[in-house]
Amino acid sequence: MISSSLTEHLLPATERALLHSVAAAQAEGRTPSLSAAVARGGRVVWSGIRSADGGTGPGPDPQYRIGSITKTFTAVLVMRLRDEGLLDLGDPLEKHLPGTDLGEATIAQLLSHTAGLAAETPGPWWERTPAALRPGLAEVLGDAPFKHPVGRRFHYSNPGYTVLGSLVGAVRGAGWADAVREEILEPLGLERTSVRPRAPYAEGWAVHPFADVLLPEPVEDLGVMAPAGQMWSTAGDLCRFAGFLAEGDDRVLSTASVQEMAAPAAPLENGEWDGTYGLGVQVARLYGRTMVGHTGSLPGYVAGLWVSPADGVAAATLANATSGPQPWAVAAELVRTVAEAEPRLPEPWRPLPDADPELLALTGPWYWGAKPHELRLLPERGLLLTPVGGYGRGALFRAAEDGTWTGLDGYYAGETLRVVRRADGSVRHLDLGSFVLTREPYEPGAGVPGDVDPGGWRGTP
Repeated sequence: MISSSLTEHLLPATERALLHSVAAAQAEGRTPSLSAAVARGGRVVWSGIRSADGGTGPGPDPQYRIGSITKTFTAVLVMRLRDEGLLDLGDPLEKHLPGTDLGEATIAQLLSHTAGLAAETPGPWWERTPAALRPGLAEVLGDAPFKHPVGRRFHYSNPGYTVLGSLVGAVRGAGWADAVREEILEPLGLERTSVRPRAPYAEGWAVHPFADVLLPEPVEDLGVMAPAGQMWSTAGDLCRFAGFLAEGDDRVLSTASVQEMAAPAAPLENGEWDGTYGLGVQVARLYGRTMVGHTGSLPGYVAGLWVSPADGVAAATLANATSGPQPWAVAAELVRTVAEAEPRLPEPWRPLPDADPELLALTGPWYWGAKPHELRLLPERGLLLTPVGGYGRGALFRAAEDGTWTGLDGYYAGETLRVVRRADGSVRHLDLGSFVLTREPYEPGAGVPGDVDPGGWRGTP
């Protein structure tokens, strides 16, 4: 048996590399402080702070504003309402929040920034002005809320997430801030994450572009705009939240629901990001890895959060400068450092708990026409269909209660696989979304659509 404390500690060389990345980012980004943390397997295994005085920064566990990472928390609340059957993502917003004049824009489109709404509010820069200027959604949306046709393109929208926060309040019958605390922060144990700052926290600064001098940034309560960017957190808490985004937690959202959030919802404009957007999360291909998370900024603060689900590694980076450092890039670099220096150990092979003869009889070679495939049995009655030769269509399938299977990925995602039997109970063929898989290539009498030439296989025509 192999045992390891990989989830507990990092190697000294890995820790040194992480510290170097943080120190370089603080120096090159010219930020008063930069805080970072790394989690593996859902547990924080490293954290570090680099500050202008060379010390450990503003307190032992400082909060920073996380800006638009707040949107991911808001999206989780909306997904919870969907999972509870209180709304459908395809519902028009007006069904649950009437009076916004957003017409047929759906909840899913608001989550994915495809509702066509403006990027910002019509009034003065909302991040640096009092919330009293925007007492309600009418002031957030203005007289012309749409910049693009509904559902036609990705266009990042802060007002869109403001509307979603109001939706949560309307359906829950309680405020967005209370819902965040009670439904996400408390169940996940995010004790240093809050809607308003709690000491110790880092003060926000602007750094002069051509001189090493500082200017304090105002800290405004965002009021009705809070669901788009109000929250404060620490690097450690964000890493724990990233673990939830990778694996789910039934106290908040199931694995299936967080995976749905990370599925691309719309193509992006060329040059926008090296990635795509799901339902409240950004999805990017960085350093050869698919990473899920979000970036954030508000005057005085920038933030980055990524998790690589395949590696089980997450990283968060926070800085208290309006511009200069790039926390999203640093967080991705920290993930890569740990994933490459200390790669995840594969799960040990284990035999299945039982051997169902009917399922075992389905395993082995199958043919779609003349194309060979393999069907393997997985835990919990799952199936894996793999094309032989490395090309073609395959998929994972999850067992359903009615004796069929549902495709989970690729071309067959959402499609139904079922066993078709003869009158004597023997297996005639597999039906996969109308495609017929047989035990022999174009097997006669096995239900191949269009039937099989009675002359059978032959040599040179």
